[in-house]
Amino acid sequence: MILQVLAAMAAYFLLLLFVSRRSGSTNNNDTFFRAGHSSHWGMVAFGMIGASISGVSLVSVPGWVGTTGMTYLQMCFGFILGYAAVAFLLLPLYYRLRLTSIYGYLGQRFGQRAHRTGSLFFIISKLTGAAARMYLACLVLHEFVARPLGIPFPLTVLVPLLLIWCYTRRNGIAALVRTDVLQTACLLLSAAILLWAAADVLGLDLQGTITTIRRSPLSRVWEWDAQSPQAFWRQFLSGVFIVIVMTGLDQDMMQKNLTCRSLGEAQRDMCTYGLCFVPVNLLLLGLGVLLHSVCMAKGLAIPSRGDELLPTVIASGVLGTWVTIPFSIGLIAAAFSSADSALTSLTTSVCVDLLQLERKETNEAQQSRQRSLVHICIVALFLACILVFYEVGSGSVIDLIYRLASYTYAPLLGLYAFGILTRRRPADRAIPYVALATPALCAALDYLAPQYLNYHFGYELLMVGGALTFLGLWATSFRG
Repeated sequence: MILQVLAAMAAYFLLLLFVSRRSGSTNNNDTFFRAGHSSHWGMVAFGMIGASISGVSLVSVPGWVGTTGMTYLQMCFGFILGYAAVAFLLLPLYYRLRLTSIYGYLGQRFGQRAHRTGSLFFIISKLTGAAARMYLACLVLHEFVARPLGIPFPLTVLVPLLLIWCYTRRNGIAALVRTDVLQTACLLLSAAILLWAAADVLGLDLQGTITTIRRSPLSRVWEWDAQSPQAFWRQFLSGVFIVIVMTGLDQDMMQKNLTCRSLGEAQRDMCTYGLCFVPVNLLLLGLGVLLHSVCMAKGLAIPSRGDELLPTVIASGVLGTWVTIPFSIGLIAAAFSSADSALTSLTTSVCVDLLQLERKETNEAQQSRQRSLVHICIVALFLACILVFYEVGSGSVIDLIYRLASYTYAPLLGLYAFGILTRRRPADRAIPYVALATPALCAALDYLAPQYLNYHFGYELLMVGGALTFLGLWATSFRG
């Protein structure tokens, strides 16, 4: 079976390479950064589902059912409002300014210190968040495929990263728009096959599957206890702001949308894939309910860590050994979709925001060589971060990603809110200090609130951090 999985993964990569080559053979910055502003909105919308869902959701969301039921859907409903805000508030701004990197807005509004501060926070956020996603996918693949063959974990990570580098190094975002379509299709098909396999083991048809999920005590969606981290308004509002910062203020997520032919197409793309989050996550949560039912029916011990539920059930063989193939393909597709976007957007941000490559008086060939060097350096940093995660370990990775976002995206939320909602201009030298102080204050609040206020912060800490940044900027600002 291991050899069959390896053969399927090799075939998948060859198909991926073929699709990426269909984007053209040019090697210039316009193609790498902007895809020549020629992407079809439908391709971008469908591909963004895979880039946003990722392998973390495929593994973590079903496992969440055991502890929080389906309350994650409350956050998904907030996502819809968040995507509408991005489509009709932020996208018009980015298109009007003709931005390659969205942090160029901060430079035009506040100056170069704010521009670089915003891009640095994005680089830190994206590097850690995308590495956490890739770490989980590689960890599962290592247990299923690499470890039985005696392959060490660093090599399990290095090979996928080198494969990603192969198909992104020339065409960048232009290649990703096409490859994401393939990867999203593989991810969704994998989830559907796994759900069907679990239902088949339980002897359920379509109607029986829906009835089993609906009647399960794990299918609880609404939580009205205000003290619970899963309380509706905490989850819903967190979902709104998580989308605004992790999509609207994230170069990775916005770069593909900025390759559309017009603002109208970009808005159509944003709203379309925003509406897909509820049904896709409902599919994954339903899979989680069925996996718990399979464990009870077959006498399998339910793992204490949610991330281990799906891998444990598949490794037990109760679903059949054949499901290892679609599971592995879906996982590697999700891992590639998330990591390739991150590597490309990080390269773009470093080149455009920090090095200001396009402003230099150098020819296209020199700029392409510098971009290629930055790209391979980002791959090396990615590898280092994943290995650190492997040494340290983690709990639920999707929870870790959102927790990290609460700290690292809060300064971006405050900067953009201050720039859009006010006409004031903060002191140029104060901006980096205000931004750096925000995560420290958030960490202090997160630590002290349970002790003195009997309150445990959830993802709403992101909104608190954004407000702290806003207040700090106001305190150091003047009318401009």
